[in-house]
Amino acid sequence: MSVVIMARFKSIRAPTTASLPNNLHIPSSNPSLIKTFGKLTRQALLDLVFQWLEDSNVRQFPPYLQVDEDAEGDEDGNEEGLLPYPAERTINGVRNAYQELQFRKGGKREVIDRILEGDWRHGITLRQLAMVDLRYMDDHPAGLRWTALELSRINSSPSNDLSACIPRVHASTFLSSLQQQISPLVKAHYHLARSTSLPLTVLRVFVATSPYQLAPRQAVESLTDSARIIYVAFPDSCPFIYTSIASSPTASKASRDTPNSPIATDARSLQRLVRDAIPKALSLPHHRYTLKPTSLTAKSLEALLALRGPGRSNRANGAFSIFADAALEGSPLDPRPSNTVSPDEHVRQSMSILSKKSRDKENTATDERGSSTKNGPPLKRSSTDTKAGGISKRRTLALQSRFGTSGTLSSAPLDRLDVRLLDALPGGATATEQVQQPTISLTFTGTDVIGGVHKLAELGIIDAEKMPSWMTGEEGVSALMVRKGKRVPRADG
Repeated sequence: MSVVIMARFKSIRAPTTASLPNNLHIPSSNPSLIKTFGKLTRQALLDLVFQWLEDSNVRQFPPYLQVDEDAEGDEDGNEEGLLPYPAERTINGVRNAYQELQFRKGGKREVIDRILEGDWRHGITLRQLAMVDLRYMDDHPAGLRWTALELSRINSSPSNDLSACIPRVHASTFLSSLQQQISPLVKAHYHLARSTSLPLTVLRVFVATSPYQLAPRQAVESLTDSARIIYVAFPDSCPFIYTSIASSPTASKASRDTPNSPIATDARSLQRLVRDAIPKALSLPHHRYTLKPTSLTAKSLEALLALRGPGRSNRANGAFSIFADAALEGSPLDPRPSNTVSPDEHVRQSMSILSKKSRDKENTATDERGSSTKNGPPLKRSSTDTKAGGISKRRTLALQSRFGTSGTLSSAPLDRLDVRLLDALPGGATATEQVQQPTISLTFTGTDVIGGVHKLAELGIIDAEKMPSWMTGEEGVSALMVRKGKRVPRADG
């Protein structure tokens, strides 16, 4: 007689530095998924579903199918006929179901319910969730606040060759190197994708927990915590990158309640951790890189591309934009005689840049109302500056010479401009008593701060000839310190 002894081994969980897999599922019953999917429009949701169901992607995002044709219930024992969205038997059946949704009118909640309660009832993967976030970013390019950083070589000789500061990046190699830099500290998920609307590539980094966390399992709620998401955008062919964090620096309640994970709950630490790892991941032997601040932060990715991007306007803001936009022949460093371009030709070419609407429509209406403000006394304007048809030629020339070709709407709209004036007020402390604190802090906010300053100068409220260069957008920064009317270096660049 033989005796068989069955030994039941207890599973052992050991810390690992591997990144979170793309196919890690989040239960479809998680209420935060409804909120995440609800950010997209109905058509955007359908576009994503059709992308998941493509022949090249369907194995990565397989929908729930009814394998046994004679089966009367699903894996949970529920009868398929009683469910709101019975499982289809083939992939084509799933595609046809969403094509019917596309052909008829309806709300996006219908599509969301079909996804979460029907075809992907077994869960949404981390990669699917990342694709939802990136699609929302493409549809709302001003939804996040981005910071521009300059990628520069360490211990390299000065060079005018732009390619010397642009490393060659291979996607899989870069992600592997980045994972090696971050994995000893946190466990993360990485998703790299090309923007469909802008010339840049976006890396989405979702930081979960420390690989050495004492908790036995990852909380499901933390997998949908937006405070743990960091975006890094790589514009084409330029030595700059843009970073953004998905939410405010205040971590969500789910993150605060997660024990033993101080790194994963502090958004500022997360951003700094990823920022420090990026230049190391891009570096090679004898080709080391570092990131330098640019004092430029904006909600508009188009603004960052215009000011710190691959175009010619990187160093041609304000008045110098007439040369970058080829509105004027020659350049400020042209060795030819000064009479090569006559003043009349300069005026004629510059006048053609400004639109007729920005020249006279709104200004004529303002003049007809008596040149008065809404809640204040009438604006004081000299007779030499106003004419029946709108603003004077003198003021027009002053605006063109200070703002260049930007007109009333800037090509790089900044939504915020923070200025610190370091000059002491008259009658204040003496030079020996002054402290290193700004005397006055100014903050300009709006959809287009420089365009607003342009409008004020156009109305005669600001003297365009006397305003400093940082008010015309010539500096190309969103935060600066000023002493005696001139910009001074900041501690962070």
